Amino acid sequence: MAKQSLQTYLFFIISLVGYCLFSFQLQRPDTASLLSTFVILFAVYWYASKPGEENQIKFWVAAAILFRLCFLFSIPTLSDDFYRFIWDGRLLTSGFHPFAHVPRYYIENTILISEFDLQLFTKLNSPDYFTIYPPLNQFIFFLAAKIAGNSILGSVVVMRISILASEIGSLIIIDKLLGHYQLPKKNILLYALNPLVIIELTGNLHFEGMMIFFLLLSFWLLVKNKIAWSALSFSLAISSKLLPVLILPLLLVRLGWKKFSIYGILVAIFCAIEFLPLLSHDILVGFRQSIGYYFSKFEFNASIYYLVREWGFWKYGYNIIQTVGWKVGVWCAAFVLVITLLDGYLQKFKVQISKFKVAPLPIDSRPLIIDYRLLISCLFIFTVYFAFATTVHPWYVTTILAFSIFTRFRYPMLWTGLIFLTYVGYDKTGFTENLWITAGEYILMFGYLAYELIWKKEKQLA
Repeated sequence: MAKQSLQTYLFFIISLVGYCLFSFQLQRPDTASLLSTFVILFAVYWYASKPGEENQIKFWVAAAILFRLCFLFSIPTLSDDFYRFIWDGRLLTSGFHPFAHVPRYYIENTILISEFDLQLFTKLNSPDYFTIYPPLNQFIFFLAAKIAGNSILGSVVVMRISILASEIGSLIIIDKLLGHYQLPKKNILLYALNPLVIIELTGNLHFEGMMIFFLLLSFWLLVKNKIAWSALSFSLAISSKLLPVLILPLLLVRLGWKKFSIYGILVAIFCAIEFLPLLSHDILVGFRQSIGYYFSKFEFNASIYYLVREWGFWKYGYNIIQTVGWKVGVWCAAFVLVITLLDGYLQKFKVQISKFKVAPLPIDSRPLIIDYRLLISCLFIFTVYFAFATTVHPWYVTTILAFSIFTRFRYPMLWTGLIFLTYVGYDKTGFTENLWITAGEYILMFGYLAYELIWKKEKQLA
């Protein structure tokens, strides 16, 4: 690899120190240190994503992997979800169904009572709620518990290795897709070096990293016209997070009814096989209650829902989440349907919706169904979903960022910087959401989205 400039090495060292601080030092209540370090990392990210020389791109991709390795032997400091992962894994290794009961049931009925179990239980952030994690996640939790036993750090390392492997896999697939579409290779840095992606996925053990890998892999396999393997990969994406179900209908017009039916049936069969080890009445009840809680109890960093909630306070004098949460979900579904139908219409009649286009490809290398319209439609379906959601955690937007790098839209890049400000609400006594910060986040993000849609001069990516 060619030598880099002194400035590049300086920024690399600054970033390495920053990620080491996030790995072992910074805690959620350390607001000033937390935000200042993130701002520095984001500034380096903005600088490093600019180079177009191949040797610089390779350098920063290698650096991005090294930054992720900084977290390998650390306990997550910004999220405590991993304690529930370990809890579910211990249930599985002990022969209990993770969806059968809420954690408090085992404590109250003196089941799994040991010093380690009690230690875990006191750290759970949702001891009275059913688990929400699908089969692939549960398999990783089981594997971690089986290998690490009563070691919290050991379990964390096992789970982090799986996410780290997924992240490296995503970078490989992103590189292949960018090359196939003859898009700028530097676009890989928009995802690889993003501080939110590194901190929230590898650092804080969020399995969006695994979902993104399998989803991108399924698209690459479709590009290569490997329908069955793509269906398997798509099912694994669903088995890590249910979110990919939203974009499955987009493939209908591109595949046609016959191929889409085969693809859909294969996805359903693979999902059934993956869910089979956990399939029981318990999982149906647990999932139903978990989804119900998502729309009727949980609320954090929302946009459209918060506006509806404020209207409810003004009109009724109380929080209307239990009566309006599911309605917001219905509105979201309606908008997603509109995007899907519009995408299908534009694809069927070959309507040019934008001056933007990628560089032309040789005829024999044109993808079967994965084109820029599909990628843009995926991007906006996920954006609409999170715009209507009652809960939007920082790591959720990593999926939007992953799809944006194949399009001209950069509002997800801005969003990954703004959404980190939600950590301002944490202190040593708990969490209080600052709605001024939330409002600023969405005003800036949606404002830039409007700018990119309406006013920003469109450019070719290559």
